[in-house]
Amino acid sequence: MTILRQWQERALERLAEWDQGSFLLSAAPGAGKTIPSLAFARTLLDAGIVTRVHVVCPTTPLTRQWAEVAGRFGIQLAPDSEELHPPRDFHGIAATYARVASSAARWAPQCGPRTLIVADEAHHLGDELAWGEGFARAFAATPRWLLLSGTPFRSDGTAIAGVRYDAGGMCIPDVSYTYADAVRDGICRPVVFVPYDGVLSWQSGDEVIESSFADSEVTGREASRRYRTAISTELSDGLPRILHAADERLGDIRSTGGHRDAGGLVVTADGGHARRVAAVLKEITGRSPVVVVHTDARAAAKLRAFGEGRERWIVAVNMVSEGVDIPRLRVGVYATAAKTPLMFRQIVGRFVRTLAGRPAEHSYLFLPADRLLRAHAAEVETELRHVLRAPPEDDGLGLLDEPPARRESEPTEPEAFLALNADVAPQLALFSGGPPPPRVTPSPPKPAVDAAASSPAVAEEPVFQRRRRLRDKRTGLVRALAGMEGRTYREINSWLNRQTKVDSVEAATVEQLERAIELLQGELDRIGRRRARRAS
Repeated sequence: MTILRQWQERALERLAEWDQGSFLLSAAPGAGKTIPSLAFARTLLDAGIVTRVHVVCPTTPLTRQWAEVAGRFGIQLAPDSEELHPPRDFHGIAATYARVASSAARWAPQCGPRTLIVADEAHHLGDELAWGEGFARAFAATPRWLLLSGTPFRSDGTAIAGVRYDAGGMCIPDVSYTYADAVRDGICRPVVFVPYDGVLSWQSGDEVIESSFADSEVTGREASRRYRTAISTELSDGLPRILHAADERLGDIRSTGGHRDAGGLVVTADGGHARRVAAVLKEITGRSPVVVVHTDARAAAKLRAFGEGRERWIVAVNMVSEGVDIPRLRVGVYATAAKTPLMFRQIVGRFVRTLAGRPAEHSYLFLPADRLLRAHAAEVETELRHVLRAPPEDDGLGLLDEPPARRESEPTEPEAFLALNADVAPQLALFSGGPPPPRVTPSPPKPAVDAAASSPAVAEEPVFQRRRRLRDKRTGLVRALAGMEGRTYREINSWLNRQTKVDSVEAATVEQLERAIELLQGELDRIGRRRARRAS
């Protein structure tokens, strides 16, 4: 029986009224938008309204996450699939937007009216961009697009495929569940922003410039250099001091806060910056943090191990964003050059997830007191004012009250400049000056609606994992048989495919793989008995 939160029940009620076109479900990161989408898909499959469910998402690791969660609903998805129609064990596939874009012409004729498309992190579907165009072309014949996003907008202002907009260019969700809603219900943690500022100096040509973020006269290239000075690891009283303060906060949470496996995340500018930050953290903590960069083939495994472990810190470039679920993250340091509202919201979303059995305690995000970041933080803080007690007027919130201005990131520095000095410190943070906000306790979960609760019993192991395990076992047995009999792998595989009536092992169902394993084990047993007789 699937347990649904109240907002998820409301989403399912709205979905039950939808039969064609696109449907935008906008829910805060960590609120659980995957669950109602899969419960709805299960309902359509049970009713025979659809026979295929295809999920599209930004990254390959996310396709596996979707396949694992879908398996709990009895929906079997083939992750990272190259083909739109997998073996008959599956209800559909989970593929990346890049895969869909590259396969759009081939997949378009294979789609029909009895297919449900689920687009996760749908803000990647810019109408005029390759992923958006490929998605629209591949699934033009499907009547239902279920679009999911925690941040349903794009920093470049491009329209998102399938999303409706009002006259002012704002998207119109069919279901909306905001971060403030999730904090009020105890589903997400409130995030405390801790801006840091002080005296920063850098050499620009022959001139030495000294400034703080409070100096509004520094603009353009020099403002960019000021920001890069603030996130430089080479200045001991700059970012390293902030990393030390963040580690002290993490230590407090682990000790006096009782969250003994709480973790911290630093989001950095690039791979080199990540490694330098990691070196500073090692000096502070005595342990090397986990470092994750996109060029690392083991990045997904490292993220998973960190999420399940007790390591203190993880340092990443942009790997820790969408779909990364590490509920034990409680402290963050914003040290990336990316400052768009989309990136900011995605990073904040890494710290809002809650843990079963623990209240929705605060998380803390240290960030440069740059005006754009202050504006983004102010927007989040404004949302929370409706559900959390407002702090006193003199607690420093003025630092965060600037209106949004340019939507940009710091450009790559075209000319060499030299960061000379930094003397920064954390400023007064949200909620820090007055009494703490009221403790938010999670609202009790509600039983799922009948359609979702009537789903059949689900095997613990999703089909894609079972197939992978069986294929590995089959490969090992083929190798063993080839070694004992002297036949080639190709000869043995051809024999197995004829016996199990498949064209290739990639197309084999679970039943056919099990039959192949049975045949191989029979052959190996026969050879073993024959050798035993000869030996006797």
